[in-house]
Amino acid sequence: MDPTALPGFPGSDPAASLEVFRRTCAAPPVEIAATVAGSAEDLAAACTLAASVKPEEARAFFTRNFDAYRIVRAGEAGGPSRRTGFLTGYFEPELTGALAAGPGFTTPALARPDDLVSLAPGETKPGLDPTLRAARATPGGFEPYPDRASIEDGAIGERARPLVYLRDPVDLFVLQVQGSGRVRLPDGRAVRVLYDGRNGRPYTSVAKRIVQAGHLPLEGLTLARWTGWLRDNPALAKPLMRANASYIFFRLAEVEDPRLGPPGAAGVPLTPGRSLAVDSTLWRYGTPFWLEGRIAGEDAPGRLVVAADTGSAIVGPARGDLYLGTGEAAGIAAGNLRDAVGFVVLLPKPRAVP
Repeated sequence: MDPTALPGFPGSDPAASLEVFRRTCAAPPVEIAATVAGSAEDLAAACTLAASVKPEEARAFFTRNFDAYRIVRAGEAGGPSRRTGFLTGYFEPELTGALAAGPGFTTPALARPDDLVSLAPGETKPGLDPTLRAARATPGGFEPYPDRASIEDGAIGERARPLVYLRDPVDLFVLQVQGSGRVRLPDGRAVRVLYDGRNGRPYTSVAKRIVQAGHLPLEGLTLARWTGWLRDNPALAKPLMRANASYIFFRLAEVEDPRLGPPGAAGVPLTPGRSLAVDSTLWRYGTPFWLEGRIAGEDAPGRLVVAADTGSAIVGPARGDLYLGTGEAAGIAAGNLRDAVGFVVLLPKPRAVP
């Protein structure tokens, strides 16, 4: 359908989304295993046209050069039964820390070990469980990388190189769940701690396990609430956090533009409210989406966003995670965003026109 047929699109101002689209276009292309629809060539052609578009022409650009396709789910009889997907929010936490261990800063965020081999979607190694997304390189071949509990107990030895020390294991866990963050050092400087790989083990939601165990109710559950519970109950918290076998490694970077977030999987800085994490086995980075619904209680009936990131919990064509910014307020907003929304993908026309 024509994008102007989407409720709310004709009155929207997608200038910020155009900027995200152009920024993503400028990044080196990221190879992915497959896509639901759309060709890399058509997207590249739209990128070329976008370079000369003025902000006030953003809506006209997307209208002329893209067709809109609503993502539906097949019903039991084979027809469309639902037009809703699921949208959550994520953010860049701002934590306090130090570059050296000391009083108050005892929990290290680790650098990527040199024996970690990341596996692309669909890639496997002989003798390994095909669901693992990383392996450990050894003289005798490849083996599963140690899980969270084993790493915390010293399984990677001298390869565990601390980058920065945080207040406690809960701060590290939050950093790993979000994938990156800013750390405020004792001298007032801020450094960025960026995702640099994971051990390839499956992710398990600790918040879900807290609810299942009856420690907290699902209603009203927020990031602040369940992390507060973990801090208040350290004896119970340790095995719960260790139940998530996934472990994230990091690298340090400067904070170049405090208005923007960390680089997403597409390789460009994330823009609050406009950068969307998607299932990268299905969608190309740079693909625009119109989210139908009043997101986070806003009055607007929809919003144009751009695929710029991914995440292990983001699975399926109508599943997204919206980047909402840095710090406590963004964290509260992200924790509250769990909305059923309509997903409409905008695919470039085969022959984009200026």
